[in-house]
Amino acid sequence: MQFLHNIILRAFKKSAHTALWLLKIILPISLLVRFLDYYGVLAFMADFLDPVFVYMGLPGSTAIVFITSIFLPLYAPLAIITSMSITLRELTILALMCQISHNLPVESAIQAKTGTSFRAMTVLRIVTSIFTGIVLNLILPREMGMPIFVQTDMVVMTSVADVLLLWLKSSLNIALLIVVIVFTLNLLYNLLEAYRLIPKLSKAVEPLLRFFGLPASTAFLWLIGYIVGLAYGGALMMDQMKEGKVTRTEASLLNYHLAVSHSVLEDNLLFVALGVSVWWILGVRFVIAWMVVWLRRFILRLRFGQMRLKAGS
Repeated sequence: MQFLHNIILRAFKKSAHTALWLLKIILPISLLVRFLDYYGVLAFMADFLDPVFVYMGLPGSTAIVFITSIFLPLYAPLAIITSMSITLRELTILALMCQISHNLPVESAIQAKTGTSFRAMTVLRIVTSIFTGIVLNLILPREMGMPIFVQTDMVVMTSVADVLLLWLKSSLNIALLIVVIVFTLNLLYNLLEAYRLIPKLSKAVEPLLRFFGLPASTAFLWLIGYIVGLAYGGALMMDQMKEGKVTRTEASLLNYHLAVSHSVLEDNLLFVALGVSVWWILGVRFVIAWMVVWLRRFILRLRFGQMRLKAGS
């Protein structure tokens, strides 16, 4: 009975509140993106970016993939990629760019709720992904092979009714997925807390966190962000901040790290299935996350030093 009340029912109660909070953010944004796609706004933005993509070793036609990834989860750009003919080298560059910059309206909004600027997170991820594309174009071998894709039929939207129907179908899937994942997360957290396993997990990843420049208090949230991503991890971060287990400053540093490196299981498997090397994906994202956090710490230290100088003058 104690297990049912303290573990199961507690997880249900917290999950209902969290799932509703996530859906309020995700569903309106996904509907807006559907209409942007229907009225050709995404295609127009892709055409505008065509000249830039030359510096990333990508054909102009792939701009629509990057634009789509900015607004939607990775499954959407993946569907477009599998209908195109591109080399493994181009796919590797696109994979890293899309993994860094995907679903920004939703994920940046969630990060904004946990103490980090929406604009800062959005700009950071877009700029970082473009920088990554340029660097990869310089260092990747010119001949990496041609992957074979399974051709997929793209859904054509011919009316507003089609847009609403597709949105409704995807929303039902998203709602179910969110409820399942959020409940599983809260149940896992309650079990770990009940059996006092969180300190042990945190201790195990502390050396890695120190390397990345992250506080030890963010260990569990770091693990969650890497396993299930920003949306669900952000919800759990909100709870830990309310309970005083993570400060706003610590959460912000973690947000800078997770902005460019998160959900390594699902995100990586999607592209590894198409032939992209997991080592390129993991290695590049780890290096970028390391650079971003230590640069952020350096900027904060400078600001703190300037504030002390002003206070002393």
